[in-house]
Parts: sequence; C-alpha cells; structure tokens
Amino acid sequence: MTGPRESTWKRFVAKMFGTAMDDNLTQIREVLEGVQTGHPPLCFLDLGCGSGQNVLRYAPDGSTIYGIEVSEVLAKLARKHEIDVIVANVQGPIPILDETFDAVTSNQVLEHLANTDAFVSESFRLVRPGGIVVHSTENLSSWHNIAALVLGWQAFSLTNVSTQASGVGNPLANLRTEEPLEPWMQHLRVFSYRGLLELMAAHGFVDVEVRGAGYYPLPSSLAHADPRHAAFLTVVGRRPLSPIDV
Repeated sequence: MTGPRESTWKRFVAKMFGTAMDDNLTQIREVLEGVQTGHPPLCFLDLGCGSGQNVLRYAPDGSTIYGIEVSEVLAKLARKHEIDVIVANVQGPIPILDETFDAVTSNQVLEHLANTDAFVSESFRLVRPGGIVVHSTENLSSWHNIAALVLGWQAFSLTNVSTQASGVGNPLANLRTEEPLEPWMQHLRVFSYRGLLELMAAHGFVDVEVRGAGYYPLPSSLAHADPRHAAFLTVVGRRPLSPIDV
C-alpha cells in the first residue's frame, strides 16, 4: 500500500518529469522548425515512434511524418495519427532507401538499445546530405543521477534493469513500487553529454551540439545553461553535404 509520504513524492516526481519532458519535446520541435524554415514542408522519420503522441508534439506544422516501431500494437495507434509507420527494429536493417529524409529523430529510445552503433549508423544512412539527426535521451551525468551514485545507490536512469523487481537499488526511483518492466522497456545504455557528442562524431556527423532539459529539483530552464547536468539531453548532428564538408 502506498502511504501519504510516498504518494506526495510520486506526485512531485511526476510533476518534475512532466515539466522536463515538455521542455524536451519543445526543444526537438524548435530544431525541426529551424530545418523547415525556407524549405518545402519537412519530411522526417521518427525511430521508435511508439503511439505517435509525442511525435505529434514536436512535428512542425505541415510536415510529413514517417515512423519505425517494433510493436505492431503501437504502430496501429500511430497510424491513427496519420503517421506512416513501418514495423521494424530501429537497430536495423530498416527497409527504407538511403538519403530519404530531411531529418531523422528519436525520443527516449537510445537508452533501451543494445546496439547503439547500428542505430546511429542507420539514422546517418537515412538522412539526406545536409539533413539533421536529433536523438533525445536520459543523461547519466544529471545532478540527480550523480547524487544517487554518491549515496551508493543505483543511478535513477539505471534502476529499471531487472525483470524481477522495479526501481532496483534506488529507494526514490519513480518506478520503485511498480511491476517489473518487460525486457524491451529496460535501460541498457545511458550516455553523458560528452558521450553523445563523441558518438555522433564517430559516425560522421558534423556541427554536433547538445541541448539540455530538466534540472531536478530546480526549474527546467536552468538546463539550458548547463546541459551537462540536465535530466534529458538532445543531441543534434548534421550529415555533411560532401566529404569536404567536414
């Protein structure tokens, strides 16, 4: 049974998370709107689009949205939002021709993957030269993860790692009292600010930058000034127009 203190904590955490996620989705939309400016309507692919609800929140007005989703159930929900979805593994091979999209995006997908190289490589392959790739994920070096590690606890971003129990190793984990997660919902790899920069650069992206959202327990706006310790990171990279555009 959940006590009053635990209920209050859960409401507080849910509010912080919601505010941070709203900021995160807004950042993705701002990046995509910048690509669309002065061009025909944006055509972009969202990897791991889920039900499509969050994708719609960061899709620029008038854009054409395609999605990749491993779950047929979620794919059907996304199609109801007029997202053209292919059921496939985002780690590839994805059955779409090279250089098809103006942009490729993902939100809260990277941390669930066993083969991040294949995922980032596919995103590079699918975006046209000069196009951008935007991947948003949790931040291993966020202040709340650092605080947990100092206490000898499991980092918040790495508590959903078991099929036997939820919130492993962290008494304040958001999912502590929930049922254990299915394997595909667990977190396998969580990156830091510099880790994301170097991962994207290693796959050939240029002009790589990272934005932050969420700054638990302080206002999310602080993450804009200090993305290295934000709750969520959004990494943006551009595919070069040619080998000399590096």
